[in-house]
Amino acid sequence: MYLRFVYSKSVEGLHSREGFFQAAAELVDDPETDAFSVSRTNELRDWFSENLNRPKRLSKSSSKGYFRRDTKGLSWFKASAEEHISKAFELKSLLEENGYAIEVLKETRLGYVVYEDDHQVVAEPFSDTTT
Repeated sequence: MYLRFVYSKSVEGLHSREGFFQAAAELVDDPETDAFSVSRTNELRDWFSENLNRPKRLSKSSSKGYFRRDTKGLSWFKASAEEHISKAFELKSLLEENGYAIEVLKETRLGYVVYEDDHQVVAEPFSDTTT
């Protein structure tokens, strides 16, 4: 089982929704957001920056110039990444308190795996993968 935290905004050019880290960035950048929410959101974002690898590749293409192509891979937490998922639910709650509706998707068949580590999988989704 894999989990993905998304909100209603669609990824431009793809049939999927943006992940909740984009919602967190919007929240922090909004001048109407209260100081506590900005501070706590930044603490959680910093935690993820320190404890979650940033994949170098989000597409299965290996042809010349692949890094300039549209990203197709979606990031999912592994069920075994308990601490990461716990922090993700903290961020979800904070975002929802500030008006962002965050949905937790659960999947067993992600698609074509592009990247994997101990905590996450990035995969280009199959046509029937929930996005």
